[in-house]
Amino acid sequence: MDLLRIEGGPPLNGVVRASGAKNATLPVMASALLIDEPLFVENVPHLEDVTTTNVLLAHMGVSVTIGDYMVVEADASTITQCVAPYDLVKTMRASILVLGPLLARHGEAEVSLPGGCAIGARPVDIHLRGLEAMGAEIRVEGGYVKARCARLQGARIPMDMVTVTGTENLMMAATLADGVTVLENAAREPEVIDLANCLIAMGAEISGAGTSTITIRGKKQLHGARHRVCPDRIETGTFLVAGAASRGCVKVTHTDPSLIDVVLAKLAAAGAEVTQGNDWVQVDMHGRRPRSVDVRTSPYPGFPTDMQAQFCVLNAVADGVGMVTETVFENRFMHVSELERMGAKIRQEGHTVRVTGIEQLTGAPVMATDLRASASLVIAGLIADGTTDVRRIYHIDRGYECIEEKMAQLGGIIRRLPDRAPVTARGVSV
Repeated sequence: MDLLRIEGGPPLNGVVRASGAKNATLPVMASALLIDEPLFVENVPHLEDVTTTNVLLAHMGVSVTIGDYMVVEADASTITQCVAPYDLVKTMRASILVLGPLLARHGEAEVSLPGGCAIGARPVDIHLRGLEAMGAEIRVEGGYVKARCARLQGARIPMDMVTVTGTENLMMAATLADGVTVLENAAREPEVIDLANCLIAMGAEISGAGTSTITIRGKKQLHGARHRVCPDRIETGTFLVAGAASRGCVKVTHTDPSLIDVVLAKLAAAGAEVTQGNDWVQVDMHGRRPRSVDVRTSPYPGFPTDMQAQFCVLNAVADGVGMVTETVFENRFMHVSELERMGAKIRQEGHTVRVTGIEQLTGAPVMATDLRASASLVIAGLIADGTTDVRRIYHIDRGYECIEEKMAQLGGIIRRLPDRAPVTARGVSV
């Protein structure tokens, strides 16, 4: 197991390229199960979750070929089984996304329940109720969802809460259903739109993606296609926050600033000069200390829960007091205790943390507890005085492509090392 060793201090300055979005890539890869022709997916990031998805597809007999220039070819004409086993699903909750496509195309699916999640409950009951409304027979036995149907039927499906993966699963299933399906209270995230665009390229008839009502007119079959996944808006925001927190100037290219309007507004409120073009965005603090900002997470187009931890770090070194409120997940403040180890004046009060900014954090050994928390700890280490070792970085490898290399491009002093150093009372010995 590795760790990231970070020497903090200097402002981050420079240019970095955004990768393709993990949360767009995973459902797009699952959509290959809907067709018996190749799906070519471009701009695929090299991440653990993507690797897990490819392994899961290959386990079912799908031919997966990883080519040059971040292109993956998935051909499900060779599929041999409709089973997603626990050993693969347990590492990634998004594996549930194979349920809808398998059921729609093959009339059966056996998918392990994904299990717990560190940041809070993400139940799949909405997925199952939606598929039942479309005529599927579903049993949950021995930790597996076992589903069957002759052919799914179009249905009106009102979802009692906004769920991104639920919207994506049901949208994929509906593309091969008999009749029209209407998803109400659908998720509006850019990744949902991206999946809809991929399905449309495959011949699906979908309208309303990006709104709370999505209508899908089912087809008897879809066909192969080529699709380029959208840029990772969370990675983009993470690098911009790192620049702002360090009082530096960071430009992110190959991205889409329109996907993070609310994040850019908060960075501007923190004192950053924000400039942007069609496929790039830059924040420049001109050496100034950021101002504290209040943040309240909510589903898109609100402030993304996946950016909450990063803004906790920015507020930790900002001028003033910032309140960060989490409304999406009930257990997403696990980074708070780690930031306290670095000297942050931060106090949790229910679903809100109060952060009183100080001039500088202090390096310390810390432990990542989930994907976005680990990104926040990397930012904290880069702006702290001294050495920070971030352990359990397998979390960060799930969603950030070569983060140490990209931060080094911006002047960060950060290395990936084997986690062999013994922990001492004062930190980590070298």
